[in-house]
Amino acid sequence: MHAVAIVAAAGSGSRLGADLPKALVPLAGRPLVAWAVEGLLAGGVAEVLVTVPQDQRAAFAAVLPPEVRLVGGGVTRTASVRAGLAALPADADADVVLVHDAARPLTPPDVVARVLAALAGGAAAVVPVLPVVDTTVLVDDAGRVADAPPRERLRRVQTPQGFDRSVLADAYAALAEDAEFTDDAAVVRAAGVPVATVAGDERAAKITVAHDLAVAEGQVAR
Repeated sequence: MHAVAIVAAAGSGSRLGADLPKALVPLAGRPLVAWAVEGLLAGGVAEVLVTVPQDQRAAFAAVLPPEVRLVGGGVTRTASVRAGLAALPADADADVVLVHDAARPLTPPDVVARVLAALAGGAAAVVPVLPVVDTTVLVDDAGRVADAPPRERLRRVQTPQGFDRSVLADAYAALAEDAEFTDDAAVVRAAGVPVATVAGDERAAKITVAHDLAVAEGQVAR
């Protein structure tokens, strides 16, 4: 099995209070995207493609290994993944594709390996998940609690998410141009493809605001 990973790294760093793309924000002296790529390769991915802001190619090339391919990303995450898929040659060796967020820099290689193992075992789509430990509620338009769904079956979804290449490509091809989803599992589910799960990891938390970055800095310093 030959796995290629698409890393979504075209987002801004505005919510982090940064004046550069989020993926280039340093964590312990190294950009988030460098940590994310390293974890994918250590977990068994053969090739990595990173979708980047069109005007920041040189900055990304300066911090990533030369074998990592850079592709201009889109305005949204969905558009960036579309661009990554389109950049894969039709005759490429890759038979499975992982999609990862550069904003999850400390995802352990073991999580990557579990996703790859599930794909090798026949899953068409697989995501790493964690249980929901807090009580979770639904609210109405006025902000009042309307329902509290049982948390036993609720899960928090992480990345990398893995797919049979043709399944992911077909699901995106069937997607309306203006459609937007928060992750790729939702795209394939919209195409009727069942999505399997494997165990995620708390260290794969997403960095969105400054507090998240501070927590990650503490993890690296341990």
